Amino acid sequence: MSTSKRTFWAWTVGTFFGAGFGKPGPGTWGTALAVVMWTALNLALHPTPTALLYWLCGGLAFTLVAGIPAATIVAREYGKEDPGLVVVDEAAGVWLALLGSPFDLAHGLAAFVLFRLFDITKPFPVRKLERLPEGWGIMADDLGAGIYAWLVMQLLHLVHWI
Repeated sequence: MSTSKRTFWAWTVGTFFGAGFGKPGPGTWGTALAVVMWTALNLALHPTPTALLYWLCGGLAFTLVAGIPAATIVAREYGKEDPGLVVVDEAAGVWLALLGSPFDLAHGLAAFVLFRLFDITKPFPVRKLERLPEGWGIMADDLGAGIYAWLVMQLLHLVHWI
């Protein structure tokens, strides 16, 4: 595909600032960048738990509002229904998994691992969400995986394993 046919903003958002070009496993690179961004925010600003929740909700809102149309545009321009290089959905999913979690290494790693596990295995009904049209389907299955990861994160927190 010719670079002249790329819509810059959509490719920037859709590949989550280029993480989608990472090899192997662009989804893992997108998830890792989102967790690194969460870590950097915490280390730089030391937000209160409430402020961290607001930051994550803002990031999640951005990935949804900008990510759905970006994923649609990139998929069309790339010529593939759900190209692996679109990883803004991974950022949305892992940030959803981190909602309400305190900042520490254990929570960051647990969210990363659990989200990737559910994103790769796509338990029922997550796989069905891929059938939604264009960017909606690209994003929805990762949000479903993020919900599963969030639920397990809450359970682990309740039993004091993280």
